[in-house]
Amino acid sequence: MVDTSAPSGSRPVAAFAMASWARDSVFPPDVRDRLTRLVDLDPAVCLTTFEGAEAVLGRAEILVTGWGSPRVDERVLAMAPRLRAVIHAAGTVKNHLDPAVFARGLLVSSAADANAVPVAEYTVAALVLAAKQAFTRARLYGAGEARGWSGTAAGGLTGCTVGVLGASRIGRLVLARLAAFDVTALLYDPYVAPAEARLLGAEPVDLDTLCRRSDLLTVHAPELPETRHLLDERRLGLMRDGAVLVNTARGSIVDTEALTRRCAANRMSAVLDVTDPEPLPAGHPLTLLPNVFITPHLAGAQGREQRRLGEFATDEVERLLRGRPLRGAVRAEDLPVTA
Repeated sequence: MVDTSAPSGSRPVAAFAMASWARDSVFPPDVRDRLTRLVDLDPAVCLTTFEGAEAVLGRAEILVTGWGSPRVDERVLAMAPRLRAVIHAAGTVKNHLDPAVFARGLLVSSAADANAVPVAEYTVAALVLAAKQAFTRARLYGAGEARGWSGTAAGGLTGCTVGVLGASRIGRLVLARLAAFDVTALLYDPYVAPAEARLLGAEPVDLDTLCRRSDLLTVHAPELPETRHLLDERRLGLMRDGAVLVNTARGSIVDTEALTRRCAANRMSAVLDVTDPEPLPAGHPLTLLPNVFITPHLAGAQGREQRRLGEFATDEVERLLRGRPLRGAVRAEDLPVTA
């Protein structure tokens, strides 16, 4: 096996900028050791603020960021004249990277591809269980119903029409996994050509048609001004009786109050890993309805899954040092239409 690390003293200097708990979960000892063989990195230093960090920033050529990273703006860049790359060991970079980072021409990478895998797995599991009305029937069973029968047939995913809202990283992984099931997949994404949608295994449709035809509709669109309440009162009203909405993307894409009314009327059900607001206020009607199942934004990498993010980021550092293209490269022009 080729040793790709540079001789001691000539390797690039890197620094962690994230919460210490994130470093420990995303970079367990073996992953951290591999990273320190590639770059000069003090694994004990984990910047959660850039105040007083002039000495570290002045030497750093690579910032390895993650959950809890302080914002990298023009002031920080002025303290980091040697910085040439930001490798983010998590998903979106929008919350901590100022546009100045891209204007300066720094390379930016995100481990969003790695984080997409557990979200897609969660989504498909939710679809399978929702198709059997497992969440509703479990509540009824707990309330004393002998079989947890909800009054309608619960035939499973076979033969269902599954609508996918957004061919994002996660949306595409979900479509790939749905290929193993006997379902009709629909896709709405205004940035995907019909021919590409078909290659992804889906029938391209407009959003109203997606709502009308889907037995289960799963949301994978980014949070943007134009996607706020994309699923509003009118579009939720288009969904057939008994349909299920699964949202593992962002809560703001769905009009919470409109969804509450539809579910309270028992016209549809919902499986929500995200809400708007997040979390919902204590006692919110959505939390009390038997046909709504809410989890606390846990679809993304959790526990042992988080090492995937560190492995991806470490791979990116190695690609950077070898002069290879970054797999998770983030471009400024993509930010307006991505998460």
